[in-house]
Amino acid sequence: MRTRHLDVEGVVEFSPEIHRDLRGTFASPFTREALATHAGQSVFPAAQLSYSTSRRGTVRGIHFTRCPPGMAKYVCCLAGDAQDFVVDLRKGSPTFGRWDTTRLSGTTMRALYLPAGVGHGFAAVSDGTLIAYMTSGDYVPAHELALSLLDPELALPLPDRPDLVLSPRDRAAPTLKELDEQGLLPDYAEARGADRAR
Repeated sequence: MRTRHLDVEGVVEFSPEIHRDLRGTFASPFTREALATHAGQSVFPAAQLSYSTSRRGTVRGIHFTRCPPGMAKYVCCLAGDAQDFVVDLRKGSPTFGRWDTTRLSGTTMRALYLPAGVGHGFAAVSDGTLIAYMTSGDYVPAHELALSLLDPELALPLPDRPDLVLSPRDRAAPTLKELDEQGLLPDYAEARGADRAR
């Protein structure tokens, strides 16, 4: 398993070895040992596994969970191709406000670990993009918030398409500045505490 730390503190990219033969492929994009060694988490307390399918041009996110309770995510693309984005939303973090991007695809089976307080989103680059999300907590709508992927201050490198597909919630999501002014951003110490408590 190859690993790379992204420019957002605590976010780790995992690239598994893919075994190929006449039958097809086999890969393990998640292992407890790799998570413990490279993300400092001896266990990922999986509470929920979810999937989304997206057509080309769909943009989802940037989503995050209030802290407390906080929620860590382990994200992998199983089919298709996505440009993935992570944003550090933790007030007091050494990388607060910083973002990074990486390509996830069913071909590479690359995965990302995101600690609590880090926002996540992606743009589907191909039809039939299938993303799997393993989360450390159950989805509770009242705890879920969104940051605008279109925030001009972030200037995320979204696909240059006039027909991007966003949900009404994501299209109306506030900017980072607006979330900060509303007191909705996670506190770094609380987010770290949520990760350690699992």
